Amino acid sequence: QVQLVESGGGLVQAGGSLRLSCAASGLPFSAAAMAWFRQAPLAWFRQAPGKEREFVAAISSSGGNTYYPDSVKGRFTISRDNAKNTVYLQMNSLKPEDTAVYYCAARSRGDYQRVESYDRWGQGTQVTVSS
Repeated sequence: QVQLVESGGGLVQAGGSLRLSCAASGLPFSAAAMAWFRQAPLAWFRQAPGKEREFVAAISSSGGNTYYPDSVKGRFTISRDNAKNTVYLQMNSLKPEDTAVYYCAARSRGDYQRVESYDRWGQGTQVTVSS
């Protein structure tokens, strides 16, 4: 079973930057698992305390198409390295309202903005932005 494992969260001041990583892992990490990762559309979501999980960024399997909501457009960049089985989220000009647990996910069907479209999730990494 392939798992998604996030890393890179932490505490940063407003205006600062962080880079999140999400690596596919699992034993045994077979050629089939690597092939799965390379064809999977991926995304980042976040969830703040008391709020619903919200879409942050998505990327196509090839990496040629990316999507962002207006709240992060121009500040966040999603990318992927299929050779390393890793997807990244570069976050710049961070704001206190970006504070949340950030999750990566793999989409199996449907609208890339909807939580229900994703069937594989990481455990999350905490991002805290101080004012």
